[in-house]
Amino acid sequence: MTSGLPPYTLRRSARARRLRVTIDPRLGVVVTVPPATRRGWAHPERQVEAFLSEREAWLRRHLREHAQQRAEIAARGGLRDGARIRFRGELHVLRIEPIDRRRPGTRTTVSREAGLEVDELVVRVAASEHRPIAAILETWFREKARSAITVEIARHAPTLRVEAAHVTVRDQRTRWGSASRQHRLSFSWRLILAPPEALETVVVHELAHLRVFGHGPAFWAAVASRRPDHLVWRRWLRSHALELHSALDDEFGDEAARQSA
Repeated sequence: MTSGLPPYTLRRSARARRLRVTIDPRLGVVVTVPPATRRGWAHPERQVEAFLSEREAWLRRHLREHAQQRAEIAARGGLRDGARIRFRGELHVLRIEPIDRRRPGTRTTVSREAGLEVDELVVRVAASEHRPIAAILETWFREKARSAITVEIARHAPTLRVEAAHVTVRDQRTRWGSASRQHRLSFSWRLILAPPEALETVVVHELAHLRVFGHGPAFWAAVASRRPDHLVWRRWLRSHALELHSALDDEFGDEAARQSA
């Protein structure tokens, strides 16, 4: 790699038609290129470095923004008692309370409760619980995400005159939702961390794909018919991608502890 350029991860994709650069929340700069079997792409290093050199200022600006976001996330305390974590777009105080060992058979629970200044997510941990806090919270978030997504599908599908054959909620890393020609929809559970309007926008987006595949004028008209402000919430998701994708990574809490030591 040319000296001075930010490091990058090179990916091959059969769907790629040209070189594309993205800033991944975990990997940093990611360069996606067509497969090596495609003409002209067997050895793309020179093209990649020329492309990155032209956009070096843009890359470094976004990497600085990511570093700043990581520092802000670390300052929230990771997954420790008293830390702050986002749910439905709002920061909540995380409370972790062990359940009295003298109460056998009691199960771990998670609840959203009113606090003095901000709402709290309270994790009451049973003595028999072996899962880490991240796994406990993820299970709860997934359940809440499925419920919220189901509500939005029921609200918008009839008006868009579409019907989902199957809906899954997963931990998708490259997109917030997807739709297939078989009318199968898939969504990231991390949408439950975003404002309700952002989750609704993604649901509308994927439902609209059941009517119009591709992103032409007819597609965007369908999206706008249900969420005229969809651009606002798509921008919100882009700007908060790092935060949402690292929400349950306790490494940020460890980083904050090291900085304060």
